Amino acid sequence: MDKEKSCPICEAIIAGRSDKKFCSMKCKSINQYEKRQKNEGFFLKVEKQLRINRKLLKRFNRSGFATIRKSELISAGFNPKFFTHYWKNANGEVYLFVYEYGFLSKKTNGKEKYILVTWQEYMN
Repeated sequence: MDKEKSCPICEAIIAGRSDKKFCSMKCKSINQYEKRQKNEGFFLKVEKQLRINRKLLKRFNRSGFATIRKSELISAGFNPKFFTHYWKNANGEVYLFVYEYGFLSKKTNGKEKYILVTWQEYMN
């Protein structure tokens, strides 16, 4: 005697083929929508933080080159774990970029700071 399978969405008994996973197209569609929302949620979180980071780097770096206390930028909502790419200079220092705005973490006189830069053609 075959064990009856139930739909993972509505728990109704599944009739038909033995490999069928959902009781109806509606439940199958609901499952696909929920999967997409779960995956999109991560994307939206990352995209939101990248936008915040770009906005803050742009605001604090009006001249194209600036230095700011790390704590000040972080308290404004900046998260250095979110960046789009990096560039390594001749000294081996790695600048992290959020699109066209970059930052380099430095410790000067015991104080943590960020050096802010704007992407230049020679960095290609």
